Amino acid sequence: MEEEVASVSSSTVAAVSSVSSSSDDSSRSSTEKARGKTRSAATKKERKEKRRRERRERKERKRRKRAGGDDVASSAADGKEKEKRPAASPAVAESSPRAETEEDKVAKMASACRTILQCIGEDPDREGLLKTPERWAKALLFFTKGYAQTCADVTNGAVFTEDAHKEMVVVRNIDIHSLCEHHMVPFTGRVHIGYIPNGQIVGLSKLARIAEVYARRLQVQERLTSQIADAIVEAIQPLGVAVVMECSHMCMVMRGVQKNSASTVTSSVRGCFKKNAKTRAEFFSIIHGNGIGSK
Repeated sequence: MEEEVASVSSSTVAAVSSVSSSSDDSSRSSTEKARGKTRSAATKKERKEKRRRERRERKERKRRKRAGGDDVASSAADGKEKEKRPAASPAVAESSPRAETEEDKVAKMASACRTILQCIGEDPDREGLLKTPERWAKALLFFTKGYAQTCADVTNGAVFTEDAHKEMVVVRNIDIHSLCEHHMVPFTGRVHIGYIPNGQIVGLSKLARIAEVYARRLQVQERLTSQIADAIVEAIQPLGVAVVMECSHMCMVMRGVQKNSASTVTSSVRGCFKKNAKTRAEFFSIIHGNGIGSK
């Protein structure tokens, strides 16, 4: 009897233990499932958040790309618009420098003259020198006015057809005044011009005017003589041209060797005057007929 009671008790304990164990297993399983659901929910939430971030980033990149494209398109459009616009003429372009007037030149030169006066120890503000800078500027522009002139300007169409005269034409003792380009001091004297026409003649006063065009520049006498001869050749295409010049140079008189009586003679011959010694001799005899310095 006792053994049966013990056996029943053991069976009961085992059953209770089995039920308890099964209950614990079920409880653990429920807990793990709950935890799994929680983790799964958290993972889904993270994934959704990640997708949202990626979508925002894609939208931002697209927005920036569109903005950049708009800027490029705008720049291209501006460039095309600029190309279509007609270029402003130099006279109206804001960036183009304004043509310098004579008043501008005088003002600039007068300022430089004041500096020169100060450098030599003078007072440019004293009464006798107040207007000297402006006077000097205007005078120097006059002395060099030949830079703004051409032979065509001064001949002014005074070239005429003349087939009858084939002999020498000579104009003597034309006064000449120029500035030595080495010291910018004057040299003065006379020039004699002769030519033999070849179907055309030029007004006599125009020979003097042609000489003046080249004399009113910074010069050396040698070049001045040749330029006068070449200009006459170009103007009327004569058979020949001869030019003789005699001058006194202030750079030899007022400074340097200071030789008051020294004079410089230069000559330039073209065409038949250069080829024919007799023609050349005739010219020299004409210009020296009564002495080169006589009136």
